[in-house]
Amino acid sequence: MLRFDNCFRRELPGDPDACNEVRQVHGAVWSAVQPSPVRAPRLLAHSPEMAAELGLPAGWERRPEWVGALAGNGILPGMEPYASCYGGHQFGQWAGQLGDGRAISLGEVLTDGGRRWELQLKGAGRTPYSRRGDGRAVLRSSLREFLCSEAMHHLGVPTTRALSLVATGEDVWRDMFYDGNPALEPGAVVCRVAPSFIRFGHFELPAFRQDRALLQRLVDFTISRHFPGLQAEAEEPLAAWFREVCARTGRLVARWMQVGFVHGVMNTDNMSILGLTIDYGPYGWVDDFDPGWTPNITDAAGRRYCFGRQPEVARWNLERLAEALALLEPTGALADLLGAYDDAYNAEAARLFAGKFGFAAWQDGDGELVGEVLELLRQGEMDMTEFFRQLAHVDAGGDPLARLQEAAYRPEPWRACRAGLEAWLGRYFQRLGQEAVSPGLRRNRMNAFNPRYVLRNYLAQQAIDKAEAGDLSLMLELQEVLRRPYEEQPGREAFAAMRPDWARHRAGCSMLSCSS
Repeated sequence: MLRFDNCFRRELPGDPDACNEVRQVHGAVWSAVQPSPVRAPRLLAHSPEMAAELGLPAGWERRPEWVGALAGNGILPGMEPYASCYGGHQFGQWAGQLGDGRAISLGEVLTDGGRRWELQLKGAGRTPYSRRGDGRAVLRSSLREFLCSEAMHHLGVPTTRALSLVATGEDVWRDMFYDGNPALEPGAVVCRVAPSFIRFGHFELPAFRQDRALLQRLVDFTISRHFPGLQAEAEEPLAAWFREVCARTGRLVARWMQVGFVHGVMNTDNMSILGLTIDYGPYGWVDDFDPGWTPNITDAAGRRYCFGRQPEVARWNLERLAEALALLEPTGALADLLGAYDDAYNAEAARLFAGKFGFAAWQDGDGELVGEVLELLRQGEMDMTEFFRQLAHVDAGGDPLARLQEAAYRPEPWRACRAGLEAWLGRYFQRLGQEAVSPGLRRNRMNAFNPRYVLRNYLAQQAIDKAEAGDLSLMLELQEVLRRPYEEQPGREAFAAMRPDWARHRAGCSMLSCSS
């Protein structure tokens, strides 16, 4: 049996109103709520690694009580379900109270290794924060979150995890593109797992309401529970903590940029205080390289959350967090610490991009070399993931352009940038020559930073199509492939294929909505 220690509920003030009705909740960080049962829960997939980390017993996935609990049909001993209260800035505007509108935390598990994991069901029914929603989730969005959470973990990107994906046996009305054409879709519940789901927005809401006492309690709890080492710092705990949050966020976004990941909806309520990737909605991986690409159809006009703006937006979000915490530190000192984000992002990006290009370490002038080729990738409509895997194999003595052409989507843009690439390769080989590293060692180094397999949107959509028809084989094979994203996997080359032409504009394969 799992050992629960539900400190978030125990140590922070809860909502005294037990009625599960949509309302404004004041003076509380959580509301007690029970998941809503579903008609026919069925386990579709689970993460063996996450199950082992939690210490789940052998054969748990075949036990009706566990499948039921992960669908919202029952509560196991030690579970104390709740939804948490927070606010946030959405697309640059203050949105007021938001909260867990379709997420219900079951409790916090303590493992034998001393780690703490919060189990949270997404799609398990209405809460006081559901606003106009039904609290449910559909199979396509749940499958995407399940696969991507685990894929990001294996890529080495800090992330929430996923334990299970359960079909509900019920249909849900959804307007996938918010265009007035709702349809019934199969429902599902994903159990996501993290040390904590505390977000920037948890601190913004009490600050907006001028509830200094509640904000102080939440800050004290967060530092003592999740950043205990900072309590021994000579610096003031609040300043030391904010500096660490800035640094973690910087390293996280650098990781996104390394692998070509685009979050799609970087609202402050979707930013983890622990520096984790959280809330997988309209995400995507860059196919033909374009810093202005966003996977979010809601963001198509302004492109606020496009690939190239992610570092800037993360800093903006930290500025909003600093403003919220100014209720406790009105001197403005926290804003002066935002340089910790810049330092952490720049240092991590330099380390990661040195690895991507096969350099032992970042040197002065490398930024210009990298910037030049990224612009050529944009002009040539070249696939980011494929280009870097091919670059690892080029050498001055062969025909490097023949390899790099494999990453081009269309012949006309390729021909337009071919001469520029040839000139760039000359400078690149000169830079490599400064380190006198063998081609084999350089290839291995680059392949450790450049994934062979990422969860491209068209692959996820194909898995969704099959799953909705009752065939789970592609989803399960994708899950297996994405466990080893940096390795060549003979026989699975199809999962590394660039986006096909038919997927360029197809629904679910290019841009998606927040309901995706």
